[in-house]
Amino acid sequence: MKPIQVGLLGFGTVGSGVAKVLARNAEEIGRRAGRAIEVKRVAVRNIDKARAAAPLAVTEGLAFGNDMQAVVDDPDINIVCELIGGTTLAKDLVLRAIANGKHVVTANKALLAIHGNEIFAAAQQAGVMVMFEAAVAGGIPIIKALREGLTANRIEWLAGIINGTSNFILTEMRDKGAAFADVLAEAQKLGYAEADPTFDIEGHDAAHKLTILAAIAFGIPMQFDKAYLEGISKLTREDIAYAEELGYRIKLLGIAKRRANGIELRVHPTLIPAKRIIANVDGVMNAVVVQGDAVGQTLYSGRGAGSEPTASAVVADLVDVTRLLTADPEHRVPHLAFQPDRLADLPILPIAEVETCYYLRLQAHDQPGVMADVTRILADAGISIDAMMQKEPAEGEKIVDIVILTHVAIERSVDAAIARIEALETIAGRITKLRLENLDR
Repeated sequence: MKPIQVGLLGFGTVGSGVAKVLARNAEEIGRRAGRAIEVKRVAVRNIDKARAAAPLAVTEGLAFGNDMQAVVDDPDINIVCELIGGTTLAKDLVLRAIANGKHVVTANKALLAIHGNEIFAAAQQAGVMVMFEAAVAGGIPIIKALREGLTANRIEWLAGIINGTSNFILTEMRDKGAAFADVLAEAQKLGYAEADPTFDIEGHDAAHKLTILAAIAFGIPMQFDKAYLEGISKLTREDIAYAEELGYRIKLLGIAKRRANGIELRVHPTLIPAKRIIANVDGVMNAVVVQGDAVGQTLYSGRGAGSEPTASAVVADLVDVTRLLTADPEHRVPHLAFQPDRLADLPILPIAEVETCYYLRLQAHDQPGVMADVTRILADAGISIDAMMQKEPAEGEKIVDIVILTHVAIERSVDAAIARIEALETIAGRITKLRLENLDR
């Protein structure tokens, strides 16, 4: 049987990994797919740089060029593999490939989170597949699990550590008691963080991935513009240490929850009980917990980035496309798990409507009556206290740190209470607010 011909757009970390895995495991992949899968053409901006970055055994025999449109237009190419990133050129190339009747495999989470609705509609119209396992959590098959393995379930919520850079920074801050700026510099030195780390540390990368996961979990369109983003750059070593004392660890979580009146879609630093398995996923590792009504909780963990882990997901998509080439388009697994005409029109709730528990750290003058005033304000707002910790003031100081953990409350009520507490003469400075998720049901 004639091999499936793949056109690679991009030959960086992931693209070279795809070529390497396809070459190394060619026999095994062919046995699984039912026919051979070969890279016919590679398009890159800098051919010499691409060849130099990969071993000769990987690049030998590959046809390199710098005309990406020529690859997309090549009539012999069956699958276009988009690995260049970005949301402008990548979008144009993907839509052109679809218009040419070609299937697409992509690792581009930003492209799908922002333009996925348009891309999937075009693919549906053309009768081709767009596969994107590598767009979320690298080598962890979370897309396939949500889209196929958990089909019988009504997904209640999911929560994920889906950005390795932020997870590495938080792990180092906890283990070494180091400040954020110092650990960020270390992450950049090790190559875990970019020179401009904003995309990772402020939650944009995680929100792109969360948008995709939520769309599949709940059968809703991509709505990245409605996701709430809060990064880790303002976290202090003190808050990480206090959380640890109280039996919690802080992780940058992407959280999507089904509520009666809509969907919560949020990325932010989150306290998690230290006994939860996901709280112990450290370094650059990723993990996603999914709560289904039938199966209960399932956990998916592994390497969320890197050449071969991500290539593993890309090649798995290539195999899936190959297996389904002869399938009736109406009987393929839908892009977002639900049939395109059955997507739900559920609103994304604003952050003020979120319901969760809270960690509040306030600096107060060490004098009688302070806690009575604080607890009264919280009670007036309908917020009950789960735990409280007061630290001893440093020698010669009259300001103390007080940490309060609340039971579940609505964010707008918590914000209103914080404003009243900050107005007290006995409170110094701003109150630190972090969200807390028990992830127990």
